[in-house]
Amino acid sequence: MPPTLTWDLFCRVVDNHGDLGVCWRLARDLGGRGHAVRLWCDEASALAWMAPQGAVGVQPRAWAEAEAATPGAVVVEAFACDPPAGYVARMAAQARAGRAAPAWLNLEYLSAEDWVERCHGLPSPQAAGPGRGLVKHFFHPGFTPATGGLLREPGLLARRAAFDRDAWLAAHGIAPRAGERVVVLFCYAHAPLPLLWRALAGAPTLLLATPGHAQALVARQPPPAGVRVHALPWLAQDDFDALLWSADLNLVRGEDSAVRAIWAGAPFVWQFYPQHDGVHAAKLEAYLARVGTVAPAAATPALGAWWRAWNALAPAGPAPGPELPPAAGWRSGCAAWRAHLAAQSDLTTQLLAWLAARAPQPPQ
Repeated sequence: MPPTLTWDLFCRVVDNHGDLGVCWRLARDLGGRGHAVRLWCDEASALAWMAPQGAVGVQPRAWAEAEAATPGAVVVEAFACDPPAGYVARMAAQARAGRAAPAWLNLEYLSAEDWVERCHGLPSPQAAGPGRGLVKHFFHPGFTPATGGLLREPGLLARRAAFDRDAWLAAHGIAPRAGERVVVLFCYAHAPLPLLWRALAGAPTLLLATPGHAQALVARQPPPAGVRVHALPWLAQDDFDALLWSADLNLVRGEDSAVRAIWAGAPFVWQFYPQHDGVHAAKLEAYLARVGTVAPAAATPALGAWWRAWNALAPAGPAPGPELPPAAGWRSGCAAWRAHLAAQSDLTTQLLAWLAARAPQPPQ
């Protein structure tokens, strides 16, 4: 493929900022590698705090404007959001006119389930609608070499290794006391906060509560003695990463923050996006099983019980409830899991390799 490509990345914001967070990280990574990206979004107001400085090569655009836009060389619809019909019709018109149609991919949600390997890269011929005659492909992020991998921009782990926790905390007005552990809380509205309070009550703790659901829950259910709460502002993505790097324990939600918690290498608990049909339960079990084969200390039975309770998939039980595992072994397990995943190709690199494999080869 040429050294640079024009990408159209489509994103719809459903009910949280995670979809936009994933899309912005991908767009920024592509832009940093020399590509031109138009990010078409139906609700991009969160970029004001998520990415206040913008990114090289990335142009946020209003979703409605795509209806009349000329398609780029690569079209990525995030999480099956379906680009506007007029845009897709122009993609098909290019193919009917004998010109190369854009490479069209559906970037799917992250899961550790076995079926992801079977579905990654599968074609989806369009038999009807404005894209009739085109072929869309599924691109599945995942935790094995047979999937599309995880977003990890170049230099991320080197920046993590050089990070100065004390300096960053001080620069943001956060001052842990001697002997206090630092815990980050980023959760959905249904998080069982009493479970967390019981788990933290045994040691001095500084809880850093993110805006939105976490701060609202803490306001309604104040912490026990020994737990101090610091309310955070909205943070840009780089500062959110640094926040996770600063913590002794991260409680994160959804896909984007879970991946960033993995790269942080600290103990973490993942609250999965809740689905009415209970599909998130299978995702949780698949993830714990996958981690357990590589880094058992990061997926012990005690930790599994806590994850299920935190995700409302098992009763929290009477006090004291499930206990969090010892920090030292948990941390070493998370470091081993991170190293295992870092040895695999990242998602953007795999996207570019997939495109290169499809490119017409020059005559010999």
